[in-house]
Amino acid sequence: MITFDTLISADELAAAQKSGAPLMVLDCSFELTDPQAGQRAYDSGHLPGARYVHLDQVLSTTKTGRNGRHPLPSRETFAAAMAALGLDADTQVVAYDNAGGMYAARLWWMLRWAGHPAVAVLDGGIAAWKAAGHALSQDAPGAPAPGSFRLKPSLVTTVSYDEVQANIDSAERLVLDARAPDRFRGENETMDPIGGHIPGARNRLFKDNLGADGRFKPAAQLRREFDAITEGRPAAQLVNQCGSGVTACHNLLAMEVAGLRGAALYPGSWSEWSAQPGAPIATGAA
Repeated sequence: MITFDTLISADELAAAQKSGAPLMVLDCSFELTDPQAGQRAYDSGHLPGARYVHLDQVLSTTKTGRNGRHPLPSRETFAAAMAALGLDADTQVVAYDNAGGMYAARLWWMLRWAGHPAVAVLDGGIAAWKAAGHALSQDAPGAPAPGSFRLKPSLVTTVSYDEVQANIDSAERLVLDARAPDRFRGENETMDPIGGHIPGARNRLFKDNLGADGRFKPAAQLRREFDAITEGRPAAQLVNQCGSGVTACHNLLAMEVAGLRGAALYPGSWSEWSAQPGAPIATGAA
């Protein structure tokens, strides 16, 4: 069994495809402002053998107005969806997208949430695949045979709205917000009705995990940058959030690459937090 559990390069993925080992490649391309753009991008050209996974339809569940913009499905529902795609317990999964990994990281985190350790994100996404000289395909793979995947103990940690609210006073954990700095400050909010951030949170824009080439920065550099923001706190004392629980997973992936394993996700994130009556809200840079 191949065992990539954070990132995989384009050449490593190409070699894995040739090896004949159990492998599933999933295209997670998406645009928040155009939910069908990812499917169109997939149809125009994707990695050979890849299947498309839609953020709203597979990686999220029904919105209630209080549970955020991309609420998690149940673990059981998600596991069944992955088995329907052909996932077996010994399958190496590789997720990619056309947006620097911001959507692929959500699938990476969710598979770990379901107890599947052999999942990695294609470093640099479809752009890196093409830059390495590998071909794309417009062929849609046939219907998969159902896989045998079943839930296992979760490999990740989540926290609820109530836990994050209680933490404001205790400050036992530090919240890292993956949104753009202007949204963190409460300016130019376009996705959610209310701008601002969770009191006590610090800002770590997920895009800062990437270098100029669109790939993740080296592990040592990521570690230095996270330690500078968190003042060296261990991962177990960190909670990651964003607008809707998607790009926070990018920070969680970067932290894993940096050796900071075990940080939690607040899945509802700002879109859930700001929808709760009386939720405390801070604005400004701190």
